[in-house]
Amino acid sequence: MNACIVVVDDQKTQRDMLGRFLKKCGFTVHLAETAPAALAIVEKKTVDIVVSDQKMPGMSGLELAASIHALYPTVAVIIVTAFGSIDDAVTAMKEHVEDYITKPVDLDRLKELIDNIIEKQQRVRDNEALQEKLAAPLSFRGCIYESESMEAVMSRAARAAESHATVLVTGESGTGKELVARAIHECGARKDRNFVAVNCSALPETLIESELFGHEKGAFTGADRKHIGRFEQAEGGTLFLDEVGDIPPQVQVKLLRVLQEKCFERVGGRESLAADVRIVAATNRDLEAAIADGEFRDDLYFRLNVVHIDIPPLRKRKNDIPALTEHFLARYANEHGRDINAVSAEALDALVKYTFPGNVRELANIIEQAVVLSRGDTITKLDLPMRVSVDTDTGVEDGLSLDDKVARLEKQSIEKALNDSGGNKSAAARLLGISEHKVRYLMKKHGMTQG
Repeated sequence: MNACIVVVDDQKTQRDMLGRFLKKCGFTVHLAETAPAALAIVEKKTVDIVVSDQKMPGMSGLELAASIHALYPTVAVIIVTAFGSIDDAVTAMKEHVEDYITKPVDLDRLKELIDNIIEKQQRVRDNEALQEKLAAPLSFRGCIYESESMEAVMSRAARAAESHATVLVTGESGTGKELVARAIHECGARKDRNFVAVNCSALPETLIESELFGHEKGAFTGADRKHIGRFEQAEGGTLFLDEVGDIPPQVQVKLLRVLQEKCFERVGGRESLAADVRIVAATNRDLEAAIADGEFRDDLYFRLNVVHIDIPPLRKRKNDIPALTEHFLARYANEHGRDINAVSAEALDALVKYTFPGNVRELANIIEQAVVLSRGDTITKLDLPMRVSVDTDTGVEDGLSLDDKVARLEKQSIEKALNDSGGNKSAAARLLGISEHKVRYLMKKHGMTQG
């Protein structure tokens, strides 16, 4: 570390001698004849250490140390004096002095003191940087939590971000898998490069290979120009493969090769392109079951699953709901220009008791709808969708297992959303904050008429 040091002494010979020595040690050095002159340097420069004489006209070294500590507490001060004593040392330490050395100055001892201070300052900086990285996901783009289970998830994500390892994020739809992926990117070494997200389930099977790897002009009918794929767009950064479990088998083979060999070719091309990309994949599917069914390659699964992060559903971390509710209320009140700043205790209680089949995405949808429709400055239970009241007021029979209770409440929520939307599955999906595909899946799961 090239520390910046200010040497303060009213004696030019002593000042110059210390300055020459510290410059030879590789430090950036500024010289000051008086304490006020030293303070002026500290105000203008990024200073790490001040080495000050104690006896100076106008302001002593201890007075200078007190002033520096009050204004710039991270700057360390070493006092140099010809009148060393135990009493003076104790006084110095009370005045926020880092250390104390007597004249004539032992230069080796001074260098040792400075090195120790620099090492200590660096440890503090490293610890602060680590704490910032650990805390970064806490409020990153709405990734708000209070629960121990999500704290464990975010801690794991922060540690994964320190590496270049491939990460597999699993969890139900709407739990925030992309938020975790972005947090990993933002906390990692690639944060200044692109974060490219692609929803694999939203791409037609005939186009997904071209979207991921690009294609050359004339590679297939309609390819009238060269297309740069997502891997090239994410070069040096992070590629987020959402719903990776929906990638077709023939593309799984090519993705496996990229992970193994770090290179690929565009569709219709012969040139091998390097792939300096960090992969974060996500899915709400049970990939091990998909492997057993022959729908997903086990070798690709093991390549993707280097670090596994599983996000629990919102119903299993209910103490996150108040913090998330407050966050979404502030966001949507601002977006829609509404002067709404509170949620009633009854409404919050209903939200906490609700099972949220659509997870955090559904909660966001509920709060936005309430903000838009509310007539007052507080969200009440009447402002919440009927399905929330149905879920919390109807209750379920005692003696049922947790899975049976969840299944019943899921079915109630789907039935109410379909009823509210006149049977329109797309509209019901929007009410629930989930995909139409998830609505159809839940209807099939609970034996409901598809229509």
